[in-house]
Amino acid sequence: MAPAPKRTVYLDHAATTPVRPEVLEAMLPYLGAEAFGNPSSAHRVGRAARAGVEQAKRQVAAALRVEPNQVIFTSGGTEADNLAIIGSALAARDHGGPFRVAVSATEHKAILAAAHAVKHLGGEEIILPVDRDGVVVDDAVAAALAGGVAVVSVMWVNNEVGTVQPVPALAARCRDAKTAFHSDAVQAFSKIPVDLQDVPCTFLTISGHKIGAPKGIGALIVRDRHALEAIIHGGGQQFGIRPGTENVPGIVALGRAAELAAAEQAATAARVSALREDLERRFLAAVPDAVVNGAGGPRAPQTASFSIPGADGEALLMHLDLAGIACSGGSACSTGSVEPSHVLTAMGVPAELGTAALRFSFGRESTPADVDAVVETMPRVVAKVRSLTGALGRG
Repeated sequence: MAPAPKRTVYLDHAATTPVRPEVLEAMLPYLGAEAFGNPSSAHRVGRAARAGVEQAKRQVAAALRVEPNQVIFTSGGTEADNLAIIGSALAARDHGGPFRVAVSATEHKAILAAAHAVKHLGGEEIILPVDRDGVVVDDAVAAALAGGVAVVSVMWVNNEVGTVQPVPALAARCRDAKTAFHSDAVQAFSKIPVDLQDVPCTFLTISGHKIGAPKGIGALIVRDRHALEAIIHGGGQQFGIRPGTENVPGIVALGRAAELAAAEQAATAARVSALREDLERRFLAAVPDAVVNGAGGPRAPQTASFSIPGADGEALLMHLDLAGIACSGGSACSTGSVEPSHVLTAMGVPAELGTAALRFSFGRESTPADVDAVVETMPRVVAKVRSLTGALGRG
């Protein structure tokens, strides 16, 4: 009789999450014969699809405390980030404003690449430095606003180390300077309170597959349509800001996932925070020379980033995977790179620790048994990888 397959300890929720059963149930009618129509069509089947889109708008809007007509659906967080950065820069240029954007050094590559694209189009990019805990430097924000920019973009929660930025204060500061403010809230929404009623973000990004919806769906909250120019051109869907036939099943899924995420946020955060704290305490006891990255600053509850001196990060990942533990070496989008994480580099982490980093990220399915598995496995894996690294060095 074949042995039972080993259970995978999945601690990579910052990379993606499983689709929730409630979300799958909500989207299934829009994949089958009930409501498969084009939401721009006037007939009954089309109207059924349109009703699903409109309901999802209301659900996302209620979860974030914005107006439904401020919800623009996209193919995911990357597209939403690009639309916010490039679209606001183009709008400012076309209205005689500064063709210049300011983004923090620890942003997701979707933001940094979009800022580079603005530069490629003839504009300017300003990279805002961060301190050793990953918090954006206040004086740099002030200098960017004084010099004039189309948009300031600072992510609410960092995807690699979990640093929480002072988004409410930054948004208010930009509002007072009459400058658009964008925040990538992909890692914040469902993890910490994200309530825009009293936070004057001009634009905000969320992504479905981080909160139990499928991949390929996201949203950009747009509070000032005049501050944004479309970067995809076609029909007039979604006010022309993001034209194209809507991904109705994905949109319905995002709406339901957002509704659930908002309702469960506080309870999930408390439980996940306890797991993260337990992991960090016991991990440092098991591997005493490990370093918790960003531990001195404000952090969201779901993410723990460790650097292991004398160990190769890719080798650690491989051996953990063989042991049935799924985590990452930083952001999933950077997996495979042998360079230190740009986030850790911006925080001043030495290169030898930046290439020896592991990210464990918890989700609603995580359990104390997951922490037990990591703590029991790490000393053996670290010793193995260090011995291999030492042997290669002597070779």
